[in-house]
Amino acid sequence: MQKTHKIYEGKAKIIYATNNPELLIQYFKDSATAFNGIKKAEIAGKGELNNTISAYIMGELAKHNIATHFIEKLNSKEQLIKKVNIIPLEVIIRNTIAGSLAKKLHLTEGVDLPHPIFEICYKNDALGDPLINEDQAVYALQLTSQEHLATIKTTTLKINSILQKLFAEINIKLVDFKIEFGYDLNQNILLADEISPDSCRLWDLNTSQKLDKDIFRQDLGSLVDGYQEIINRFFKK
Repeated sequence: MQKTHKIYEGKAKIIYATNNPELLIQYFKDSATAFNGIKKAEIAGKGELNNTISAYIMGELAKHNIATHFIEKLNSKEQLIKKVNIIPLEVIIRNTIAGSLAKKLHLTEGVDLPHPIFEICYKNDALGDPLINEDQAVYALQLTSQEHLATIKTTTLKINSILQKLFAEINIKLVDFKIEFGYDLNQNILLADEISPDSCRLWDLNTSQKLDKDIFRQDLGSLVDGYQEIINRFFKK
């Protein structure tokens, strides 16, 4: 597999074309950003840790018949993935009150919700990735169909159940997470992007120690140490 030219660069990853039109290479950067890019830093080792964690989680989801773009981990910072057309929606599940939900509604952080909350945001940096409802996504923005959005919701809730159990096995609470989906060349819906501590809130079940990007957002210590702790727990299971 030969990497050719860069086709996209985001805050945390770069996507490269390959000599196979159906396959891409996803490179994990050491960049850390927060607050819509206002806070930025380069943290050595971050990309390698996110690559390892995301590859492991994607592999676990595949065991439960979740269709993803992930094919294999190529090296410390790169993955081979299927080419997809990303649906410009950030799909969010909240299991516990935290972050923007607590701030926006003046709710107590750390309270478990009686049922997972499903949210979607319009993936648009210029607009600040606004929270939208399902009808706005389908009928106003026409980002996907009602049927496909229903599939995305069902799949996301299934992913949540799988991840909650996976993290509970290593004594971590899955507070919330954000994922993205895309269409492959046959218009199948695939889980895309990544699942890592960059895109999840992960708290130690006993101490509520934060093991995610809130370490960087809130200046709570070493981001690398937090992410490495997750890897240590996964591979000591």
